[in-house]
Order: sequence, then structure tokens, then C-alpha cells
Amino acid sequence: MRFFVFKIYLVTVFIFTMSSCEETVDVVVEGPRDLDSLIIQFPDSVELLIERGNKLLDSYEYDIAMNDAAKAFRIDSNNINSRLLYAEVLNNREARSVEDVAIAQSNYKKVVKAQPKNLRALVGLAATFNYQQDFEKTFQYINEALRIDPKYRNAYVLKGTTYRQIGNMELAKSSYQTAIQQDPEFFEAYFFLGQMYQAENDPLCVEYFTTALELKPNIQEIRYQLAFAKQSHGQIEEAVNLYREMASDTSDFYVNRGLFHQGYIKQFELEDIDSAIYYYKSALKTEPRHVESWHNLGLCYKDQNMKTQALQSFAKALQYNPDFELSRKEAESMR
Repeated sequence: MRFFVFKIYLVTVFIFTMSSCEETVDVVVEGPRDLDSLIIQFPDSVELLIERGNKLLDSYEYDIAMNDAAKAFRIDSNNINSRLLYAEVLNNREARSVEDVAIAQSNYKKVVKAQPKNLRALVGLAATFNYQQDFEKTFQYINEALRIDPKYRNAYVLKGTTYRQIGNMELAKSSYQTAIQQDPEFFEAYFFLGQMYQAENDPLCVEYFTTALELKPNIQEIRYQLAFAKQSHGQIEEAVNLYREMASDTSDFYVNRGLFHQGYIKQFELEDIDSAIYYYKSALKTEPRHVESWHNLGLCYKDQNMKTQALQSFAKALQYNPDFELSRKEAESMR
């Protein structure tokens, strides 16, 4: 798990109120502020926990943010900001449960009751109804937020996502485009638009993925989507360059996919079977359970009339996924 140290360099003097169960103290902090060090020194400071939790939330480090959010909420559940942070983290975690969303929804409602114009709470509340597939209430709270601030980016993002879910792709695109107008550096909207145009086999997807990657060059999923988009739309050399970058990553998933797709291009685009075999074997060294690599390796061996190796490869694919019908049919045809 990655550990993030957040530092804010300011020349002014900051005064914090450190909250604890027993007392409240004022602490003067000068110069570079290291939140991690400050929290070690003042572990019950609700203000510092909220500040670090929000920074982690903004960096999509939801599981790490949960530690700060839950502790701040436990220390002072009457603090609106701690309640909002707790709801936000619960509602955004990838592994959130139905119960998590219900708890988040309850806390959002309390924040909105206390602060009816709190945009984060209104859109967060809308997101809980989206999760519950109650789209009428989703739009109700989105539109309420937009009546307060017609330029609120996150409301348009959730609106776009909701339109995608109900199948209205044109309004989804329009909502994401509006989000970009409010914040031209909001990479998620470009990424979502790239996905939508890719699903329609529209080469515009390359443009949107390219912009998203320019904004967030360290996110490998964007690089992967861009590489596949370029591959799908005939920009083979550029796709290969991106896959090579992926193959040097530290994540086994992206190393495997980078090598696999290079093998695929060698096999099906360039008809270089020996090179394809090399890349598939390299991909399998990284992830031995990758079914598609085993299957395509089998096709390569079949093309070279190496029946035993081909059958062994198809058998491996079926070992890891007994329902992979492509390998089953190939093996049966060879027998």
C-alpha cells in the first residue's frame, strides 16, 4: 500500500485548534506543514484528520482516507466536516457495500439538513440514490445542486454517469462536455467520453483518451485505453509504443497486458508468429493465469503445425477458465 506525505509550504503562521476528548489546545505551526508529523504529535485533532482525509479523498486513496474519516467522525460526530468526509469516503470506496451506502446516505441527509446549500453533500446524496438505482431522486438532488451553482462540475459528471446508466448516451456526452467546460483539466470527463466513443467504434475516442493521458500521465489505465483505441483505429506503431511503456510498469496487470497486446499485434497485424510466441510467453511469466495469452499461444503453435504444444496451451486456458469456449472448440477441432 502506498503511503502519501502531504506538505504545504507557506510563509505565514497557522493556528490550529487541536480537539481531544479531554481538552482543546491551540498550537502554532510555522513554515513547512507536514500533516503526517502533525497528526502523530496531535492524534486527536479533528481538524488535521479532516484535512488529511480530504487530501486523500481528492487523490482517490479512499481506503487510506477511511482511517482519518472514521477517526475524526468518532471523535466528533457533531462536526459537519467530519460527517461529510465520513460519508464521502464510505460512498466512494470500490468495495462499498449496500450498508455503507445507506450509512453515507443518512449522513449526507444530516449535512444537507444543517447546510441546505452544501453542494458536496447534495451531489453525494444524489450518488447514493444512483447506487440504489433510484434515478428520479438522483436527478432531483443533482438539479437542486445546479440551481444553487449552475457551474458545479461534479453535478454534471454524476448527471452524465446517470444518463449512461439509463442508456441516454447523447445526454451523457453533453453532460460530460459541460463538466469539461467548467473544468478543462478534469481528466475523468475526457476518460468517460473516450470510453463512450470507443464503445461506438468512433475514432474520436483517441482524442479524448489522449487528452486524459496528458492530464494524468501516471495513470496506467488511461494509457491502456489509449493504446487499445489506437490499435483499434489503425494507429499500430503508436499503440505498440504505449504497450511498451506499459510493459515496463511495476504492476503485473499492466505488464501482462502490455506484453499480450504486443503479441496480438505481431500475430494478427504483422503475421510474425515467432515474435508473437515470445510476447505471449513473456506475458505468461508475469501472469500465468491469463487465459487469452494461453489461447493465442495455442493458435500460434497450431499455425506452426505444433499440435502437441497447441493442445497443451488450449488445455491451460481451459484449466484457468473451463468456460472459455474458443479454446475448447480449437482443441476439439484438432483432435
